[in-house]
Amino acid sequence: MQDILQWDVRAWSKALRYWERAVRWEQVRSALELGGQKGGLSLWLAGKGVDVVCSDVHDVSATARPLHAAYDVLPRIRYERIDALDIPYQDHFDLVVFKSVIGGIGRMGGASAQQAVFTQIHKALKPGGMLLFAENLSASPLHRAFRRAFVQWGASWRYPSLAELERYLADFASSELRTSGFFSTFGRNEGQRRALSVLDGWGPDQLLPVGWRYIAYGIAVK
Repeated sequence: MQDILQWDVRAWSKALRYWERAVRWEQVRSALELGGQKGGLSLWLAGKGVDVVCSDVHDVSATARPLHAAYDVLPRIRYERIDALDIPYQDHFDLVVFKSVIGGIGRMGGASAQQAVFTQIHKALKPGGMLLFAENLSASPLHRAFRRAFVQWGASWRYPSLAELERYLADFASSELRTSGFFSTFGRNEGQRRALSVLDGWGPDQLLPVGWRYIAYGIAVK
């Protein structure tokens, strides 16, 4: 799980468990991971027998291949440089997956660029194909202040709101969007994040406003 999700594993694993349950994996043959610099989600998919394009705007082979080689899944994976704003496929994949991609794209292009990513994903999926997504939300005022003060890219990253994500998914035939997490992101190392995610399970996920949670995840069907 650490190699698949890489950081704040306990909190983000809710998305993975949801995808595990919701997808009919016997129908999935081909997939694209966007923003797969370290290739964690490609590793997960290849381990299920899915043929995966692991992609990033930079040379993803150099950063992801060692992980895939360690798990002996290289025959299932090929590497491509793909800009999420210009995906060179149409009606091609059974599945597209990404984690923590939209905020970075919004740094330069704003909301219109973030919307364009979802339009490109919709184009790349086969009819009936599925998008699996997990993304950092703008979350609460406390989260936003903390990012500006302590996260290197926190002031420039464009974290979408829950309402914006719902709009970005409007072209899909159906979608389900869930939210989770409040305290865990404040941890300064993985041990602290793991401990704080336990605290999340004791109340914040159920009691705080939905828009204050910092993780959004779900599935959208073309």
